[in-house]
Amino acid sequence: MRRDVFQAIADPTRRAIISLIALQAMTPNAIAEHFDSSRQAISKHIKILTECQLLKQEQNGREIYYHFNPQKMKEVDIWLEQFRQQWESRFNNLEKVLNQIKPQ
Repeated sequence: MRRDVFQAIADPTRRAIISLIALQAMTPNAIAEHFDSSRQAISKHIKILTECQLLKQEQNGREIYYHFNPQKMKEVDIWLEQFRQQWESRFNNLEKVLNQIKPQ
């Protein structure tokens, strides 16, 4: 099944994993220690994040470390940009209206 970045960030646990790994590379066991979920559940989340290329694997001896791939989040930023422009335009218009009705 082909997954995309939006499916990955839809889950709060996966967003929390991304936040952890964004700070430093971690092993699956180190990641699992931060959650009340089972090791298998965390492994499934890691698998989805890896399939979406939000995480990259690096073998270091017998350990596997996961690194955050910030470039992949660019897809989310590009998608949000269309809305960001609308928000900024609306906020600017609101600011103009508020300045006009502001008591002198």
